[in-house]
Amino acid sequence: MKKITFTLFLILLGLFNLKAQNISVQSFGLEGINFSVKINNIPDSIKNINVVLSDNKKKQEYFFSVHNSKVDTSISSNLTGDLNLSVPVLKNISTNIRIIPGWLSIVPPLLAILLALIFRQVIIALLIGIWTGAIFINGYNPLIGLLKVIDTYIINALSDISHIQIIVFTSLFGGVVGLISKSGGTKGLADIISKFAKSRKSGMLSTWLMGIAIFFDDYANTLIVGNLMRPITDKLRISREKLSFIVDSTAAPVVSIFIVSSWIGYEVGLIHDGLKMIGSTENAYDVFLQTIPYRFYSILMIVFVFLVSYLKRDFGPMYKAEKRAVEEGRVMRMDNLTGKDLTGSTELFGNEDKAKWYNGVIPILILVCGTILGLYITGMNALAEKGITDFGIRDIIGNSDSYVALLWASFSACVVAGVMIISQKIMTLKETVDAWFMGLRSMFLALIILTLAWSIGAITNEIKTADYIVSILGDSLNPHYLPVLVFIVCATISFSTGTSWGTMAIMTPIVIPLAVSVSQLYNFSAPDTQIILYGVISSVLTGSVFGDHCSPISDTTILSSMASGCDHIDHVRTQLPYALVVAFFCMLIGNIPMAYGFSPYFSIIIITVILVAVLYIFGKKLDYKLGEVKN
Repeated sequence: MKKITFTLFLILLGLFNLKAQNISVQSFGLEGINFSVKINNIPDSIKNINVVLSDNKKKQEYFFSVHNSKVDTSISSNLTGDLNLSVPVLKNISTNIRIIPGWLSIVPPLLAILLALIFRQVIIALLIGIWTGAIFINGYNPLIGLLKVIDTYIINALSDISHIQIIVFTSLFGGVVGLISKSGGTKGLADIISKFAKSRKSGMLSTWLMGIAIFFDDYANTLIVGNLMRPITDKLRISREKLSFIVDSTAAPVVSIFIVSSWIGYEVGLIHDGLKMIGSTENAYDVFLQTIPYRFYSILMIVFVFLVSYLKRDFGPMYKAEKRAVEEGRVMRMDNLTGKDLTGSTELFGNEDKAKWYNGVIPILILVCGTILGLYITGMNALAEKGITDFGIRDIIGNSDSYVALLWASFSACVVAGVMIISQKIMTLKETVDAWFMGLRSMFLALIILTLAWSIGAITNEIKTADYIVSILGDSLNPHYLPVLVFIVCATISFSTGTSWGTMAIMTPIVIPLAVSVSQLYNFSAPDTQIILYGVISSVLTGSVFGDHCSPISDTTILSSMASGCDHIDHVRTQLPYALVVAFFCMLIGNIPMAYGFSPYFSIIIITVILVAVLYIFGKKLDYKLGEVKN
C-alpha cells in the first residue's frame, strides 16, 4: 500500500513539474528568421540546457545558459515543415512549430501587386494575397486558408477599436461631403472664386485656388471644379488639356496632405498599424503631420501648377495645346468630342438655385476647427493624467487621441450641415437624410479596401515579410536610399494599377518594419532612424499619389478629363511630362538629401527655384491678344 501511495506521489509530482516547467514558442516561423523561445520554472540545479529542433530525419541543437530559472531567447531554423522542439534535460517538455521556406513570405504581397497590375482590380488582388498568406500559415490547406480570410483576418481587422473609429470617421466624413455638395454649398464656394477669372492668368489661378479650396475630397474636387470652370476657361481660350491638368493636379495631391480630408482616416489607419508592427507607441496622427514636409511630389506638384498658371509658360505637348487654344480659338482638337458634361454625375450639384457659399464653408470649418480643438482637449487631458506640466504644442498633439478628435469633428459637422440645410428649407428632412446616406455610400469602396489593407498587413506581419527582405538585402540596402527606392516602387505600382489606396495598402506594412530593421542593421541613431521612417512613410503616401494623378486608368485621372470635357488620352499625354519633371527633381533634391538629414523645407525651396528655371528655359509664353510666341 505504501509502495502504491509513493508511486502515485511521484506521478503527481511529475505532473506538477510538467505543468510548472513550460515552454512557450510561436506556432509558425520562417526559415532563417529568428523566433522566440521561452522556458520557465527550470530547477535551480540545472545551469545549462539544450534545445532540440527536429523533424523525422534531421535535427538542430542549441545550447543556452539558465538565468533566474528561465531561458528567454530566440533561435532560427534551417529546417522546414512540421518540427518538434524539445528540451531533453527536462523530461516530457516539448512543443510543435511549423517552419516554411523564407521566400514564401514575399509571395502574398508580390502576388497582390502582380494581380493588381494584370487585372487592375485591387480588391480581388488583395483578397488573393490574403488568402495565399493564410494558406501558408495554415498548413498549405486552401480551404482552411479561405475560411481564415473571413473568420480571422478580416474579422480581426474589423474588431480593433481604432479600426472601427477610422471606419466611423470615414463614413461620417462622406456624409458631410454628401450634405454640402447636395445642398449647393460647394457650388456656392466655387461661384465666388470663379468671379475672379477675368483673364487667362486669373482663370488658371482661380481654377488652381478652387482646387485647393475643395480640399476635403478628390472626387468632389475633380467633378465640381472641372464642370464649373469649363465654360469660363473656354471663353478665356484656356485649352481643355490645361484645365484638366490643373483639376487633376489639385485633387489627390491636395487631399492627401491636408489635415482633414476623406483620405486622412485611411492614411492614419495604415500608419497606425505599421507603427504597431515595430512596437512604436507614437501617435499615428502626429506621425502623419510630421511626414507632410517630406511629401515632395504632392507639395511641389501644387506649386508647379501655380508657377505654370502665374508665369503662363508651357513646354512639350501642353504648349502645343495652349498654342492651339490661343491662336486658333480651339480649346480641343478638331477630331475630339464636343465639350459637354461627360461625367453623368449630376448628384453632386443639387439645388444650384440655392447655392450659398457658407453652406459649404461652415461645415468645413467645423471639421477643421473641431479636429484641432479635439486634439487639444484630448492631449491636455492625457498630459494632466500623466502629471506633466511642462509641455509644448508637439507634446499636446503627441498625447492626443486623434481618432476621438476626428469623430467629434465629423459628427458635429454632419449635425451642423443638416440643421443649416433644413432651417434654410433647401431640402426636406427626408432629402437631407438621403443626401447624407449618399455621402456614406460613396465611401463604401474605400472602407472595403481599407479593411483588406489591414488584413494583408496582418498577414505580412505574421509571416515576417519585412524580416525576410532585410535578411536577403540588409547588407546591400543602404537606408539612405530607401525613401527614394520606395517612392519609385510605389509610383510604378500606382501608375500601373491606377490606384493609390491599393498601393498604400500593399506597401505600408512592408516598408515601415523594413525601414526600422535596415536602420538598426546599420546602427543608425534613434533620430536618424526616425528620419528614414518618416521618409519611407511619406514616400509610400506621395509615391502612390503619382499614379493616382497620372495613370490613364486612375479614377481621378478619368474623372478629371471627363469633368473638364477633355479627351482622356490628350489629358494623360499633356500632363505626364510635367509630372515626370516634378517627380525627377523631387527624388533628386528631395528624397535623397532628406535621408541624410537635409531640411525638407530647403529642398522644397530649391526644387521650386529649379522648376521656375525649367519653365523659363524650356517653356514659352503665349499672349492671348496677339497670338504670338514670346521667349
